[in-house]
Amino acid sequence: MSKTLTKFSIFLIIIIVFSCHSNTEKNPTKLSEPTPYDVKVDSLMGLMTLREKIGQTIMYSGGWTVTGPTVSSNNKKYIKEGNVGAMLNVYSVKGTRDLQKMAVEETRLGIPLLFGYDVIHGFRTIFPINLGLAASWDLEDIEKGSRIAAEEASAEGIHWTFAPMVDIGRDPRWGRISEGAGEDVYLGSEIAKAYVKGFQGDDLSKHNTILACAKHFVGYGAAQAGRDYHTVNMGEDELRNVYLPPFEAAVDVGVETFMTAFNELNGVPATGNKFIFRDILRDEWDFNGFVVTDYTAINELVPHGFAKDEKEATKLAIDAGIDMDMMSDANRLYLEALVNEGKVDIALIDDACRRILLTKYKLGLFDDPYRYCNEQREKEVIYKPEFLEAARKSAAMSSVLLKNDDKALPLDKNQTIALIGPLVKDKENIIGNWAAAGDRKGKAISVYQGVQEYLNKAKVIYAKGCEIEGDDDSGFQSAIKAARHADKVLMVVGEDYDMSGEAASRTNIKLPGRQTDLIKAIRKAVPNKKIVLILMNGRPLDLSEEVTLADAILETWFPGTSGGHGVADVLFGSYNPSGKLPVTFPRTLGQVPIYYNMKNTGRPIPPNNPKEDYKSNYIDIQNTPLFSFGHGLSYTNYDYSDFKLSTTTMGFSDTLTASISITNTGDYDGYEVVQLYVHDKVGSITRPVKELKGFKKVFLKKGESQTLSFNLTAEDLKYYNNEIFTVEPGEFEIAIKGSSEFDFEHTFTLE
Repeated sequence: MSKTLTKFSIFLIIIIVFSCHSNTEKNPTKLSEPTPYDVKVDSLMGLMTLREKIGQTIMYSGGWTVTGPTVSSNNKKYIKEGNVGAMLNVYSVKGTRDLQKMAVEETRLGIPLLFGYDVIHGFRTIFPINLGLAASWDLEDIEKGSRIAAEEASAEGIHWTFAPMVDIGRDPRWGRISEGAGEDVYLGSEIAKAYVKGFQGDDLSKHNTILACAKHFVGYGAAQAGRDYHTVNMGEDELRNVYLPPFEAAVDVGVETFMTAFNELNGVPATGNKFIFRDILRDEWDFNGFVVTDYTAINELVPHGFAKDEKEATKLAIDAGIDMDMMSDANRLYLEALVNEGKVDIALIDDACRRILLTKYKLGLFDDPYRYCNEQREKEVIYKPEFLEAARKSAAMSSVLLKNDDKALPLDKNQTIALIGPLVKDKENIIGNWAAAGDRKGKAISVYQGVQEYLNKAKVIYAKGCEIEGDDDSGFQSAIKAARHADKVLMVVGEDYDMSGEAASRTNIKLPGRQTDLIKAIRKAVPNKKIVLILMNGRPLDLSEEVTLADAILETWFPGTSGGHGVADVLFGSYNPSGKLPVTFPRTLGQVPIYYNMKNTGRPIPPNNPKEDYKSNYIDIQNTPLFSFGHGLSYTNYDYSDFKLSTTTMGFSDTLTASISITNTGDYDGYEVVQLYVHDKVGSITRPVKELKGFKKVFLKKGESQTLSFNLTAEDLKYYNNEIFTVEPGEFEIAIKGSSEFDFEHTFTLE
């Protein structure tokens, strides 16, 4: 009885101290002044032992979802000892409440736990994979999707998502390209901000917000040979001009946490890299949130060859500025001894603990540790009809029409449709990888179901044809028969969802199994019928054969819970496709890495003679991609005309306005993504042949015209020249186009 009373008394004293400052919590405070939250943290830390402070830096998994190597730990024992600060892979009101109760009611100080989870592109209601969402080029929709994800996740006790992944990805072999926004710095930075704002909202103390986490810092998308976890080497110019900007953009909009990358950067593994975490993240960018490792990343400093044992790895990580240890068990086992031995300054432990506690205060967990544990809200929020409808819209907006010869699409509702392929009736793969708590069986809508609902009484003939993988062609004849009895053939083909994502790198980016052979067999059997390919995949694919066989190709990525409905909306013209590629599709794997904003080289290919000798080309294939960054067709046509510049000579303090008239000259209303590109012709270091500097998504009714304007300042033209960020006088090329595939025609001078 007295022991319980002592715990309660201590917790009551803490609450009283904290409440004295609660009336000013939401007032803006200068960075140089302590905030009310800081006062609360200091009050609590004054009561904490070294071991309890270290405990706040430790995260264990509840094991509900496997997201890394299995690590054995006695989680409940450590929670009751006050030696755990956060848990991952635990969700539901009951599950999180039970563990939170241990932390709050069965420990000396009653410090609440943080619950984190991989809420990547939805929690229960799953949206298109992130590469697909990026293809929408719709920042408002991306923010709305992450807001819905936060609503659902927070309703099941989750405080924190390990998203967004803002790594630039230029290698389709890398499985995690599916989780990012593609190859472009500007687009990736804008999308990073949209995710953070969606997850965190405008007030973290609200019960329906979750912490965002910018990952993986840094260079993870540049892994050698596209192999996950592999080595990264790059100059500081590439690091600062390409890979760092999306992370800085996340900091600019207030992201609360960062996650370390698995890779080494220029010989130093990220989890032990002071340069990126202390020099850049803390000192240059003034980031005040906390940094968590990726799964077992501290342990991995040993096989990297950067630490002789896990104890040394623990020291290297805390020295580098890492605040929380995810699953390594390193901080629990070694930090206290390292402090007692004088090898780690206790101030580093205090800093890490303070940042973590501060975040818990911001979430309101000390005011009410169970504020995310409301059974009624859990029942009401999950799979709301409006959430499913939003996911349906996102699936349509993310679809990219790669090819559409002779108006093969949209479909006629009165025609007999043959639906062929291993993914026609699929519900398991359609929600993609990193699908959180999404239902792969019951809730997901297949393409078959979506198409059927459109056709009403019209006939649908189904044949699977083949599996995603394997050599079995026994289903080819039934597929051919279905095609012969149909007016139009739809083939739903692609990858298994676990062929992309973490630890899912591939050396072959063609359609797996016998799928291409099936397409060939159908084309041979019905040479005069329209064949439409519907792709589901988590990466750019080599479609060099398929593009010659199909009349139309619709890239749907993995479109999510309402994917079948959203894809059908595009197929039947209820939604005019507006998606644009956020990443280049190569003609062949041999071109990889290939991306639109490459360098020119000293021997560029002449545009009128791509086969000229002794130029930077291949002797067996064109340099150009199969489908360029920014490419995406529509059921209508858009005419770009009357390009104007407000001036052709721009001063360093001036604003240049570029404008263009866009006219919908076709038969459908639709959205067009209008893209602004610039080329710095001469620099103190060489510059890319073109760079995206802005975009606008505009809706135009058929026959309608609009004039769009973009503003450019000298700040927009800055780059890192291996010494400083600078903008230099000179001539720049400029264009406003519908994709990155164009030649510049206009210039301006900065002087």
